[in-house]
Amino acid sequence: MADRPLSPHLQIYTPMLTMMLSIVHRLTGAALYFGTLLLCWWLIAAAVGPEYFAYVQDFMGGYLGRFILFGYTWALIHHMFGGLRHLFWDTGRGFELPTAELTARLTIAGSVVTTIVIWVAGYWMTGALS
Repeated sequence: MADRPLSPHLQIYTPMLTMMLSIVHRLTGAALYFGTLLLCWWLIAAAVGPEYFAYVQDFMGGYLGRFILFGYTWALIHHMFGGLRHLFWDTGRGFELPTAELTARLTIAGSVVTTIVIWVAGYWMTGALS
């Protein structure tokens, strides 16, 4: 038998932005699952009673909770933009390498900027940025 791989492996591929975005899209989908469990925890706490709800609110309002919520927001926005990118591909367009690279960069930039805008707007609306 020849000493060759049975199938292509990561050693053969050069990481490309579009490949990395595909992986990140899958990871954000998994992160949304766990973030939705946190949302359910918050809703259940509201139904259980004011003491338990205050406990969950304190956790979510702390540094760790805000960090998790910020990541959840980014994952949601990034996954949405990735989904829009795939919808664009479903029309049969955008497969050319320059277009695929551009939409990948727009997905990254758009998700970061949109997440920051949402959080700044949220803080501003609550009066925390006055």
